[in-house]
Amino acid sequence: MAGGNAIRGTRVGAGPMGESERGESAPRRRVSYWCANGHESRPSFALDADEPESWDCPRCGLPGGRNQEEPPDAPRNEPYKTHLAYVKERRSDADGEAILAEALAKLRAQRGGTN
Repeated sequence: MAGGNAIRGTRVGAGPMGESERGESAPRRRVSYWCANGHESRPSFALDADEPESWDCPRCGLPGGRNQEEPPDAPRNEPYKTHLAYVKERRSDADGEAILAEALAKLRAQRGGTN
């Protein structure tokens, strides 16, 4: 089925001249970064741009550094904690028992007053 949309399948800026319409690209340089797994990535930067200290590896996702002998360590992954785990960090078992007893007493008082 033929559609009536003439620009379907093209991208903005793609004209009859192609990329040459866009002008000169800035001079670039490649910088090497190595991750803890030994992968090298070489992104390119404009000559006048400051290159970052670290760059995420496109193969494994670990951070890469400029020194091949000493790449940055992998970030420490904290395990997922539930709400209950955070509560248990803040409160002792005795505190929990006291809060539970108070809440139960309050519920019993409400139910006893309405019956």
